[in-house]
Amino acid sequence: MAQIHALLLCHDNPLSTDQIMEMLNISRGNVNMNVRTLIDWALVKKEFLKGERKEFFVAEKDMFKVSRVIINERRKRELYPILETLREIKAKDISKEDKDFKNLVDELHTFCTSVDRLSDKYLKSENTWMQKVLMKLV
Repeated sequence: MAQIHALLLCHDNPLSTDQIMEMLNISRGNVNMNVRTLIDWALVKKEFLKGERKEFFVAEKDMFKVSRVIINERRKRELYPILETLREIKAKDISKEDKDFKNLVDELHTFCTSVDRLSDKYLKSENTWMQKVLMKLV
């Protein structure tokens, strides 16, 4: 999926499924499945060219929008399930012998909660000030 997204980002003109298949040397099914996911994530959109029956695809070029979509999707698919599992583990009565495990779970929960808060601030931020802060950190 990342290869297809990168290819579409690098091209100014929309690309067809056949062009993507040829450039990346991957199957039609692989292209279709991953382009569909990129469309669902709003990272890619379909375009129809006059006189063409094929579908063409173009990537969102605004990197701030792209980063926000990716962060939001990763939160839903990866971070939230981790936080839920950690909450469930923390709710269980852990014996004193498993004190190290409890400490590890607490630290992981604190870290994941911090990542979630930072992600939330980024997603709610204005484009300009957050980009400046992140660029300074990098």
